[in-house]
Amino acid sequence: MTAYHYGQFTLDHLKAIQKGIDLFNDEKYWECHEYLEDLWLEDSADNARLVYWAILQVAVCLYHYREDNLVGAQGMLKKAKNKILRCEKEKVETPLMYTYLDWERLKATINKIPESSSLKDFEILSKFKFNPEPKNWRI
Repeated sequence: MTAYHYGQFTLDHLKAIQKGIDLFNDEKYWECHEYLEDLWLEDSADNARLVYWAILQVAVCLYHYREDNLVGAQGMLKKAKNKILRCEKEKVETPLMYTYLDWERLKATINKIPESSSLKDFEILSKFKFNPEPKNWRI
């Protein structure tokens, strides 16, 4: 069993965001943002909230993409990339994220989108889904 430290992503965090992940996978990006924002605001001292923040910013990025708002999509993507870098730097990432959130694939997908992007560049991200069977997570 892995011991986690405060500020790292744990099983409790994973369970807390499950509904947000479901909303994201259902392409209900604004609703995902709203749900995760409430969680993000709950414990401002917990660095693991950076995961919520990154996911909600990706959701808002895709909301803007769907609305043909390139500037909004680019801005939110840049912020999401920053949060993901902070997760790495502050050692928030844990094996749970890689196993159950497909975190490595999310990071790779986000990093494929160039800084000076077009809306077409966001298509790859619009196809991203977190683990498609979150209700079947074996934890």
